[in-house]
Amino acid sequence: MGNAERPVLIYTTFASLADAKEVGAALIASRLAACVNMFPGMISLYQWEGAREEANEVAMIIKTRSSLTETVLAETKRLHPYDVPALLVLPTEGGSDEYCAWIVSETGGAGAG
Repeated sequence: MGNAERPVLIYTTFASLADAKEVGAALIASRLAACVNMFPGMISLYQWEGAREEANEVAMIIKTRSSLTETVLAETKRLHPYDVPALLVLPTEGGSDEYCAWIVSETGGAGAG
């Protein structure tokens, strides 16, 4: 599997499960993601605009292929309700050949597959 086809994970967070589901569904419908995992119940502590903040959030991991990274980042940012969403790309190494092939087969943009 070439580097352009290697799976990547993109991490982001949302204020609500409804927002996460909406963005995740859009990414899957457009074949930009094979799968999204949502983890509600996360508590985030952070510094924002000079003040300490605490928020309940939903973490999301977006599973896609390396060649779609910039497109997925741009679309997630466009759909995201936060002004400055957390968007981190986590490259993968190794993994099940069958699972990695499934991610590639389910992604590629509209009409891919």
